[in-house]
Amino acid sequence: MTGKIIKLLLVASSISLLFSCKEGSQYRRADKELSTPKTNKLVINPFQPVDVSPMDMSYWPVDYPKLHMAGQVKTPPLARVIYSRPQLQGRKMFPEILQYEQLWRLGANEATELQLFKDAEIEGQLIKAGRYTLYCIPHPDTWTIIFNTTTDTWGLREEHATDFTRVEVPVTKTAMELEHFTMVFLEKETLTELFIGWSNLATRIRFKF
Repeated sequence: MTGKIIKLLLVASSISLLFSCKEGSQYRRADKELSTPKTNKLVINPFQPVDVSPMDMSYWPVDYPKLHMAGQVKTPPLARVIYSRPQLQGRKMFPEILQYEQLWRLGANEATELQLFKDAEIEGQLIKAGRYTLYCIPHPDTWTIIFNTTTDTWGLREEHATDFTRVEVPVTKTAMELEHFTMVFLEKETLTELFIGWSNLATRIRFKF
């Protein structure tokens, strides 16, 4: 009887060892696969999904970081704008996405931010260096651009008490239709212009440094 029990214990031990080896091998394979992922294997990012309105940044001077790294500029940049870029995706800008006479965050997601590294005259108004949140109230022929000193906000929670100033700029129709909302600095003679365009509409805000 004792011999049978010993045999059963030996068999059970062998089976346990076999499964243990297989399980250990499985874990080792998984760890190896995780540390050396295959290029043709889809990897889902568990931290942050890709946003449908990607964030972008425009500098003045244009491509300032590249120029700085190449040693072509030694002075700080003059301005930059950080914004998220919504897309039309088959919709009409007005009235499906935006409404006339209603506040717009001038982009998507986080409120659009303008950083001035130097005092600037913007549409004839002196604006001190610093960070500003930009909002817009679109009208049929003009857009009201609002400079607000409350930064790091999301969506349309504008604090009117911290509005710094407003400028009124004309809106024109463009020859092409822009799928992605676009903000980019352009040079215009002795001035700098911040081009803002989406769908077949565009406006330009004039800067003088």
